[in-house]
Amino acid sequence: MAGPAAVVVAGIVTAWIAASSHDGLVSDDYYKQGLAVNQKLARAEAAAALRLEARLRLTAGRVEIGLASAAGAPLPARLRITLAHPTRGGEDQMLLLEGERGAYAAVLAAPGPGRWLVAIEDEAGTWRLSGSVQLPDRPEAVFTAGGTR
Repeated sequence: MAGPAAVVVAGIVTAWIAASSHDGLVSDDYYKQGLAVNQKLARAEAAAALRLEARLRLTAGRVEIGLASAAGAPLPARLRITLAHPTRGGEDQMLLLEGERGAYAAVLAAPGPGRWLVAIEDEAGTWRLSGSVQLPDRPEAVFTAGGTR
């Protein structure tokens, strides 16, 4: 009798854990997410058309970006950068960087170790470069429309 009783107790505990916890990974609106993916693709294509390249450097408490356009496109006065951790959403950061002549910098709360997804875009959201960095091993990366180097 002890074996089946233990299985019943374990089943009740498992059901309670499943009902009382929230995994936070499931979205309620898949359609809106699909539309957002299409917008991201269009912004990546816009960055490719401008032939943009961003050099990212993360140092202790600071983020620096050097932006250049091989097509000679005018560079924005501000950039938006998003650092997102794939599994720890509470540590995500979004910053607005001021700059001129393609050099941008801002103060940054030091992100923890691990792989970070990075999105760099103009303030108006017309183009976007994205990729990833591995901290603390590789705090520097080059972003192009084709990906990260």
